[in-house]
Amino acid sequence: MKIAAAQFTSAPGAVGANVRAMADLIRSAAGQGARLVVFAELAVTGYEVELIAKNAGLTLTEDDPRLEPVRQACRAGGIAAVLGCPVSTESGRPAITALVIGPDGALLTRYDKVHLHGVENDVFAAGDRDGRFTLDGTGFALAVCYDNRFPELAERAAADGCRVYVASSVLAAGNDSFETVYPVRARENGLYVVLANAVGVSTEGDCPGDSGVWGPDGGLLATAGPAAPGLAITEIRTP
Repeated sequence: MKIAAAQFTSAPGAVGANVRAMADLIRSAAGQGARLVVFAELAVTGYEVELIAKNAGLTLTEDDPRLEPVRQACRAGGIAAVLGCPVSTESGRPAITALVIGPDGALLTRYDKVHLHGVENDVFAAGDRDGRFTLDGTGFALAVCYDNRFPELAERAAADGCRVYVASSVLAAGNDSFETVYPVRARENGLYVVLANAVGVSTEGDCPGDSGVWGPDGGLLATAGPAAPGLAITEIRTP
């Protein structure tokens, strides 16, 4: 199975433009044979915490019609996608959510970020359960950015029989996670780790991209490189 990590510069609060950019990257990944493409944390709105707090219109629903271009691209390409966006919860606050859209355009699952960081605690509701989905018989685990600092998430993923650990993030230049977190989660748990990172300036700072996939031995298998929109695509071995 081929999987892809996608990166681009989200326009702050411009849901329509960002969704169209994501649909283009989904089509590109599908054209290269990928069955899954992963996007960065809050890619649909940009990682703009203050803007999301002030504008209720930036909070989406699971079946939000603004995501239809992505659903269409998934159906057309027979590909699944992990979308980062603020999604409504019963608490009244949005969650930092990973929505997984299947190859048929339907929702496979949602995962709400469990470990909020810093100013996120003032705006968002934390999730309370692990994220899992299955694609082509392969188990996937979901995590979002600061979640990845907690090794027990990856440990539980491996214990549950997952093969791939999906890590949607927003990492600024100089963040040590590229060396001390993602390859370590892969190597210590025998998992493929897929990092989708943002490109450009946001609440978190200036993000370099460098989205990538690490193999179960912790070695880097693919990278989208720095600064520019693109894809990191690699083929993984499935049981």
